[in-house]
Amino acid sequence: MDLFNLAGKRALITGSSQGIGFALAKGLAAAGAQVVLNGRDTGKLAAAAAQIAGAKTLAFDATDHMGVRAAVDGFEGAVGPIDILVNNAGMQHRSPLEDFPADAFERLLQTNIASVFHVGQAVARHMIARKAGKIINIASVQTALARPGIAPYTATKGAVGNLTKGMATDWAKHGLQCNAIAPGYFDTPLNAALVADPDFSAWLEKRTPAGRWGNVDELVGACIFLSSPASSFVNGHILYVDGGITASL
Repeated sequence: MDLFNLAGKRALITGSSQGIGFALAKGLAAAGAQVVLNGRDTGKLAAAAAQIAGAKTLAFDATDHMGVRAAVDGFEGAVGPIDILVNNAGMQHRSPLEDFPADAFERLLQTNIASVFHVGQAVARHMIARKAGKIINIASVQTALARPGIAPYTATKGAVGNLTKGMATDWAKHGLQCNAIAPGYFDTPLNAALVADPDFSAWLEKRTPAGRWGNVDELVGACIFLSSPASSFVNGHILYVDGGITASL
């Protein structure tokens, strides 16, 4: 299983104090990586880090280009290389498109797509110098499909998919592998309102071939694969982990 061994690697996961980001951090740590948790709330980060042996924290706002650059450069200089980056920070806002608030649209753009550019660029500059690195962007089933009430979110996740392809196109020649994981419907804080809605859950179970919500731990295997030597010739790929929802009508 050496192909999937992450011993000696260091992974930065944005938005990792809870939900999918925290689950991925725990999974990468179990595979041997030292994980670096990121978020804006230092208290939540400390509490999360206390649950993962050897975890470090790096607090910054992923939407602040200069702040990201300073944090990443400072960490690389003081602690050491970031070998794996998981761009997970994201948000949701639900509203009919005709009534969608402009300020919420701008927040979605900054949090869901601009952050991938800011953190990806800051980390990639160091990876390029080392001729090696793994970047994994968290896309969504909405990278390929739309639902009522979340059109701007769908737009941002579509952009994440295409930015992932662009990263691979520009950076594969430097030894980087840049890919995305596109989760389906998972029981996370971001989806709490949907999980609590029995009508939506009933619809989802009928719509998804697997017949259920996903468990966040079921994303870990995909993340380990894309972080490890096993994916050395995988680049620009969007890996859907969705119980088959994008495969069927």
